[in-house]
Amino acid sequence: KTARATLNVEYDPEQFPGLVYRLEKPKTATLIFSSGKMVCTGAKSEKEVHKAVNLILKDLRDVGIIDVNSEPIIQIQNIVASASLGTDLNLELAAYTLPNVMYEPEQFPGLIYRMKNPKVVLLLFTTGKLVVTGAKREEEIYTAVENVLNTLTELDITRK
Repeated sequence: KTARATLNVEYDPEQFPGLVYRLEKPKTATLIFSSGKMVCTGAKSEKEVHKAVNLILKDLRDVGIIDVNSEPIIQIQNIVASASLGTDLNLELAAYTLPNVMYEPEQFPGLIYRMKNPKVVLLLFTTGKLVVTGAKREEEIYTAVENVLNTLTELDITRK
């Protein structure tokens, strides 16, 4: 076995049906299932996902666990990112003004905004911080943040 394979793999089928393979560079955790499917988490970019998957496949080939030399089919399913708009937000006003929102501050401090284009979900907080989830491409994150900032500014929901 390679040192990387020996040091960074966890497998306890009674706790979880997949093998957990951790890499330091790029810093990722990849779940590998008996079906051959893999879920890579923690990558900071699409490029890092490809690097991590290819490193893991090389290790698995090197130790004889797999005998496949074809390129993996990598599909980005969900990109999660955080950002700061640099301004406070009036979430009460946003809840009444924006479409497709859910805001119940007694349950959760953030406003949940389901954006149509790009099709992502944003969690907005009074501090102006936000989380974007559901993107399939990095560009969708940038577009969503730009769109939401423009919309909030136009509707005077930002507090300078």
